[in-house]
Amino acid sequence: MSGDYTYTGLRKFVAPEFVFGTGAIDLTPNYINNLGSGKVLLVADKNIIKLPWYEKVKKLLTDSKINYSLFTQITPNPRDFEVAMGTDKFLTSGCDTILALGGGSVMDCAKGIGILVSNGGEINDYEGVDRVAVPIPPLICIPTTGGTSADVSQFAIITDIEEQIKRAIISKTIVPDVSLIDPHTLTTMDSYLTACTGVDALVHAIEAFVSNASSPITDTHALNAIRLINDYLIKSIKNPENITFRTAVMQGSLEAGLAFSNASLGAVHAMAHSLGGLLDLPHGECNSSLLDHVISYNYDSAPERYTEICKTMKLPVEGLTNNEIKKTLTGHIDNIKKGTGITKTLSDNGLKRTDIKALAEKSIKDPCIVTNPRKPNLRDIEVIYEEAL
Repeated sequence: MSGDYTYTGLRKFVAPEFVFGTGAIDLTPNYINNLGSGKVLLVADKNIIKLPWYEKVKKLLTDSKINYSLFTQITPNPRDFEVAMGTDKFLTSGCDTILALGGGSVMDCAKGIGILVSNGGEINDYEGVDRVAVPIPPLICIPTTGGTSADVSQFAIITDIEEQIKRAIISKTIVPDVSLIDPHTLTTMDSYLTACTGVDALVHAIEAFVSNASSPITDTHALNAIRLINDYLIKSIKNPENITFRTAVMQGSLEAGLAFSNASLGAVHAMAHSLGGLLDLPHGECNSSLLDHVISYNYDSAPERYTEICKTMKLPVEGLTNNEIKKTLTGHIDNIKKGTGITKTLSDNGLKRTDIKALAEKSIKDPCIVTNPRKPNLRDIEVIYEEAL
């Protein structure tokens, strides 16, 4: 970050051990054995089992004579009852370690399984910050999408079916033990999934950088994530087999995860959790619909930070007023959305004006709202939803 160094006082930083680079997936048996595992629960979903990574990991386990059971009954935006089913599978199969292979839904569900194995109860009881008392069993993550960063974060997002809301669970006890981050796995992503997860990573980085819990350490990761995703996301969509572009996006996702896991997020994610719980939309699409509107709302509370984001994106800001810089940034965000193909408004996705009051009431209670740079009231949240319609 340009300008004078600013010390922000005490900050903690948590992260798993991770291996980054092509071929990281091949190290799976080594790390399972390092953990002294007796039997592994391999957690995946119905999309992953169609991809080569699933068979590759199973072969790695079989060739290394590692005992494992499978749990694949997970849908996008994992449900509370799926966590319960996975927990039952872990316990009845005599597992002691969890191996999550997939995107954010798989990894979040795996974390939820770990929480219930160690702590019992219902997964929705653990919403909020530091409410998981007992650490989860050993968890290894192999991400196959470039954006959610569940593989390095202390967050898990689980859908409460009855209340139709995504609940954020935030605890250092659910940080994975090891993450094997292999950019080659991104080459099987379709363009829309690449777009949604990439925009999710961009929002992670932006919200972490403007968060009121940011620090010089999280700033470094957030800004580099913004740079990488801004420069390479659209290129990776247009050139899906280009491993250089995929690696840049995967590193952006990683660094965004390290940033938001420690600085937390803001109003975009608080509102997207409620929105996704109601409409069951891809998380990145919810974020995309809200991002420019939240930036406009927040801008005057953190103008220097948003200006720094513009500079990182190589946008012209010299001599511009704050209002002009805000328009430059939101206009660029709109161009990113168009370039990635995520252009639907909330009304395009089925949101009705009559839904907004209930959504706002849920959003204002989301843990992510606490670190938003501007403290919103209920009406503020309603207005942002209305503008995003």
